[in-house]
Amino acid sequence: QMCIRDRYQRRVHGDFISLMAEKAEKEVKEVKAPKEAKEVKPKAKAEPKEKTKAEPKGDAKDAKETKEEKEEEVKEKFEYMGPKVKPEEQVFGICHIYATWNNTFIHVTDISGRETYARITGGMKVKSDREESSPYAAMQAAVDVAVKLRQVGINSLHIKLRGTGGAGTKSPGPGAQAALRALARNGLKIGRIEDVTPIPTDSTRMKGGRRGRRLQAPLHEMTITIIHLHKNCLLYTSDAADDTPCVDLGGRR
Repeated sequence: QMCIRDRYQRRVHGDFISLMAEKAEKEVKEVKAPKEAKEVKPKAKAEPKEKTKAEPKGDAKDAKETKEEKEEEVKEKFEYMGPKVKPEEQVFGICHIYATWNNTFIHVTDISGRETYARITGGMKVKSDREESSPYAAMQAAVDVAVKLRQVGINSLHIKLRGTGGAGTKSPGPGAQAALRALARNGLKIGRIEDVTPIPTDSTRMKGGRRGRRLQAPLHEMTITIIHLHKNCLLYTSDAADDTPCVDLGGRR
């Protein structure tokens, strides 16, 4: 067994030495041999690339897709229910604007007044009570009215403005002008503008009493600003900037 093992090891060792010798001879030949000129192949001309539009980045692309989806949803929701008329033809409705100091009502009907197309108030567009009669609330209500009128094919309006009237104030509230402007800016053509505030020929007694409503003068308009007691005499000073002498009232009130 020992002889067989030694013989095997010698044979493996001899094969390894012979392989190393052959490898060294090849390396020497490669160094001595002249380097052959390498053939240079002509480079093919690059074909001109077709110009393509730069694709938008991820965020911009997503924003564009969402915008297109929203537009499609709006188109699906918008359903035209009006008469088939030419684009130049005017289809009139009557817009009743009732503007008080508490709210603004915008009510649009047909010419006869029997059919209601839209009715929106300023109180429907704001949360706080004190803003119901504001111009902003009236403007928002008029925008919603314009959208509904576009849906039923109304493109022109006759306006009827109304204030409280009767025993109350005859002038319209602050939302009347804002509502009218908003209707005109949203593509509706304005025809007649009529004031239909009810003015009584005779009515119940107005509030205020026999002597009328009395207003307290503002402080900056009062001539007497300081009243004080000095040496048992009642004196007063004016609001003049210079040193105006005090006037003695002689102790009389």
